[in-house]
Amino acid sequence: MEDNNKIQWKVEGMDCATCALTINKYLDKEGAKEIKVNFATGDVSFSINPTQSVEHISKGLEDLGYKVVNEAAHSHAHGHSHTESKTGFLKNNAQRFWFCLPFTLVLMLHMIPAMHHSWIMQPHIQLILVLPVYIVGMSFFGVSAWKSIRNGMPNMNVLIALGATAAFVYSLYGLITGQHEYIFFETTATVITLVFLGNYIEDKTVENTQSQLKKLAETQVVMANMIAYDNEHNEHIFPVESNTLRTGDLILIKSGEQVPADCKILWGEAYVNESIITGESTPVKRGYKEKLIGGSVLTDGTVKAQVTAVGDATVLSGIIHMVKEAQGEKPPVQQMADKISAVFIPIVLGIAALTLIINWMVLKDFTPSLMRAIAVLVIACPCAMGLATPAAIAVGLGRGARNGILFRNATSLENFKNITQVVFDKTGTLTTGNFTITGYQAIQEHISEDDFKRLVYSLEKYSNHPIAKAIVQAWKTNNEIRWQKVEEIKGEGMRATDKEGNEYQAGSYKIAAHFTNDDAHNIYVLKNGTLIGYIDVADELRPEAKDVINYFKSKNIKTILLSGDKQSKAVQIGAILGIDEVIAEKTPEEKLQIIAAKNAETPTAMVGDGINDAPALAKATIGISMSDATQIAMQTAQVVLMNHGLKNLPMALGLGKHTYKTIVGNLFWAFSYNIIAIPVAAFGLLTPQIGALVMAFSDVVLGINSSRLLVKKVV
Repeated sequence: MEDNNKIQWKVEGMDCATCALTINKYLDKEGAKEIKVNFATGDVSFSINPTQSVEHISKGLEDLGYKVVNEAAHSHAHGHSHTESKTGFLKNNAQRFWFCLPFTLVLMLHMIPAMHHSWIMQPHIQLILVLPVYIVGMSFFGVSAWKSIRNGMPNMNVLIALGATAAFVYSLYGLITGQHEYIFFETTATVITLVFLGNYIEDKTVENTQSQLKKLAETQVVMANMIAYDNEHNEHIFPVESNTLRTGDLILIKSGEQVPADCKILWGEAYVNESIITGESTPVKRGYKEKLIGGSVLTDGTVKAQVTAVGDATVLSGIIHMVKEAQGEKPPVQQMADKISAVFIPIVLGIAALTLIINWMVLKDFTPSLMRAIAVLVIACPCAMGLATPAAIAVGLGRGARNGILFRNATSLENFKNITQVVFDKTGTLTTGNFTITGYQAIQEHISEDDFKRLVYSLEKYSNHPIAKAIVQAWKTNNEIRWQKVEEIKGEGMRATDKEGNEYQAGSYKIAAHFTNDDAHNIYVLKNGTLIGYIDVADELRPEAKDVINYFKSKNIKTILLSGDKQSKAVQIGAILGIDEVIAEKTPEEKLQIIAAKNAETPTAMVGDGINDAPALAKATIGISMSDATQIAMQTAQVVLMNHGLKNLPMALGLGKHTYKTIVGNLFWAFSYNIIAIPVAAFGLLTPQIGALVMAFSDVVLGINSSRLLVKKVV
């Protein structure tokens, strides 16, 4: 549960979006840092220092009315609404609503003229009917309200408990004194029942906004064909659940089956649909020693593979965890709503008290004055303000994840709205990163062609650069040189020392500038400060690069190429793609300075490979990494485009902007609703029953508006 003082909990009892704010405020008061509360899933994470007591914080949350449950017990339910884990009688809002509804419907029969003189109108009968509803309501709203007041953090349930109790006590007074015109037991029952309905609708709304994440999560546990061998080395295949697999297990995956876990192919080849990760439904070919991502589907072919990662270590788990973490983040636009929500309950209580007093003074009648005050309490809905941002973010992040776009935090979603320029790295970003060797030469006579290849292979095998990987693949040998020392110098290349003390280098023109004026080659090789050869490679532009650049031009967003490559090559690529500005021959340190300067001028996004460009990506307003799925854990960028998905960059920008618009729309509705609804209730233009119904459906509007993001055209 604890890793470097990082706590990750599953917390039950968050039945309103304002609960997340309450938990956040409590943890902040206790000195916790990096607090993320995901109302949608019940996930809570934060950091504490070693002197703080985890047990004390857990006890404090329980005093607030929430329950910290064992994370392991919920590992099977990734992405599911926290409400699903509540089993037992009257343990969730749906059960409470259906329990209360029959009693409330019978109490409402007096509204039918023919029933005016029926036995149901008897005050004692009404009391008997309302008691089960009131007891269930108070066991939930009342207990929650009392705990929140006791801890100095009043929540929405204070309003509901106070409104229902006021109607109940007033009716009880009317029953005892024989003043039957003061009896409003049906108001008590209706308020409680309809608020349970509202909470149930909110649960379903949140659950629906999680649908994209659920689709990812549901692929995690499938049946797998495990391979085992007996003492005679005979092969046996038997079915097991994928969550029982361990790293190193051998599995058989047949055509049409889902890949049960991250694995590496040992035999066979197949076409694989990786849309669950990349959003791209076109099958890709995978063969010997290539990796398969758990959750993808074999469309054709059969393979035997070895499991490389299980559980939380898999790519899919990493994606789900990242999205859930991001959902717990609060973008800047939410801060205003949080500040208002924090003082909302006391303000509403004050307005309700004023409504009662002023109406009583004007109307000279306590009964309608009380009903108006109760209507104010019931119709006020801080839930809408609390749900406005999480609902939109859940949909935006979920749609992004389904299309191979991963946002590390909610802030990056919002920041897209300000981006006015995009900086592109060249290699592996605008180009495919699939290099081929077009020429090479060993210029020292005593070095044979084979020795030159062996030397370069031995150096470049320690590099992650795409050019190095291409050379290693082409010139692989088992007779490599064993170095005494080897290191990669960012922006220059590889340097190594052999056992005899000779120093070798392989890198860009920068390391050879003192020895030659010929800067037309990609890799230069030196021995003890002497040039001994060079290598030429070719890279191809991504077919979608031109369309992506044109998209940004159509949106009046400036495009910049920032490369470590030679000026002539960078200018050539810039001209082909129509890029506005080209900056070349820069080291990672210089790239960092350039991004810092660009960022100071105007909000800037940078797209890079996430390895050499890590510092610059971190410095940009939004760092966007072009990454292979299996490298996701290593990225420092705020946004990751899976499987080199440059084509998804316009969607990432569009999703960011439209998610922000949706959040603003939701908050506008939430504030407008309260600004209009509270005065309407205070002036007696609606009853507490109608108020409860309107409040119940206020979240539906937010849910519908947020769900539009699932199908909305964003590019």
